[in-house]
Parts: sequence; C-alpha cells; structure tokens
Amino acid sequence: MRVMMRVNMATEPANEAAKNGTLSTKIQEILAIMKPEAAYFSEEGGERTAYIVFDMKDSSELPGFAEPWFLAFNARLTVRPAMTLEDLGKAGAGFKQAVEKFGKG
Repeated sequence: MRVMMRVNMATEPANEAAKNGTLSTKIQEILAIMKPEAAYFSEEGGERTAYIVFDMKDSSELPGFAEPWFLAFNARLTVRPAMTLEDLGKAGAGFKQAVEKFGKG
C-alpha cells in the first residue's frame, strides 16, 4: 500500500546533526531503508519537515520505517494511505456504493 509519511524533526536533534555534519547522511541512510517513491523537504511549524511517499506491504513494517526518525531526530510522524490519480480512478465503485447507501437524505 502506498503511504505518505510526514516527518517533523525536533529542532534540537536536527540542529545538532546539522552542526556536526550528519544531518544529510542520517536522512539518506533512513531513506535507503524506506526506498521512497518520492521525498520532499520543507519547513512546517518551524521544524525541518519531510514528506515521504513509499510502499508499505504490511502494517508490521511501520516500526522499521518510523523508529529511525524517532531515534535520530526525536521526530513526530503522521502516516496516511495515499492514492495516485490512477488509484482514484479505480475507486469509483467504492464512491458509488457509499453514495447509494449514505448519500441520500
């Protein structure tokens, strides 16, 4: 299943990694584990933030993807299922079923 993870890195551990020159290396090491489809970096709420889209075959894989961020950066994470436009196109039957059952007042 394609998922999107938002990673908010706590300022102090991320600053320390930036100062000692390991910020980029640690992020690259974690991404090598995740093998993301895409990864984008920005700022959110004054924290270094990553938005990462990757494949998770089973929910039991989540600790392997999440723990490195917690341990390296004391990060806060949000993990959500994500769809491409193609996936959304395949969802028509689910929309139709929901409308038929719940969409009529």
